[in-house]
Amino acid sequence: MKNESALSFSNLGCVRGERQLFRSVNCRLASGQWLYVTGANGVGKTSLLRMVCGLAPVDEGQILWNDIPIQTQRDAYYEDLFYLGHANALQESMTVLENLRFCCALAGVALDDAATPDVLARFGLKGRHNQLVRHLSQGLKRRVALSRLALSPARLWVLDEPFVAMDEAAVRLLANLIASHLDIGGLAVLTSHQQVDIGAIPPQLLELRA
Repeated sequence: MKNESALSFSNLGCVRGERQLFRSVNCRLASGQWLYVTGANGVGKTSLLRMVCGLAPVDEGQILWNDIPIQTQRDAYYEDLFYLGHANALQESMTVLENLRFCCALAGVALDDAATPDVLARFGLKGRHNQLVRHLSQGLKRRVALSRLALSPARLWVLDEPFVAMDEAAVRLLANLIASHLDIGGLAVLTSHQQVDIGAIPPQLLELRA
């Protein structure tokens, strides 16, 4: 990642129905940095992440990518974005390899066939590339979902509770993957109920409140 990137929130606010979840949120995240979004249940952490991903409207203020509002550069922004939510978002009727190819195709890139075997081995999926996802355990499905991160060229990773229901080995695997992403100039925004160290880089903390 040769170019610097930046994600900014300018007076960002969120309203659901007649309820103000949060307001006047301002922050700036640069290459190599990560944002840890915290706050009480129901304060709007997932809503914020969905706004960042363009999955929910921005009620107040602006979200900017490289100082340009995201809604004015959707195609370019989505090329730089990878979102991982609670669901694994895998096609159960496809094989592991087909899922990876499908995910890359959606991002407008070709799957790196040379790198794929090493990535699958790294995530404990060696020899499972032709196995249907529906036949995998929930733990292995999560590892398939995470392996897509390692193959993604996106600069910005948005992760909603990525460590939930994962064993210690998988938690450390993902933490190391995020740290490597930051080391090469990537950015990450995440929520998590678990305290997890992400390499040597401390997070920017964003505590949402109404």
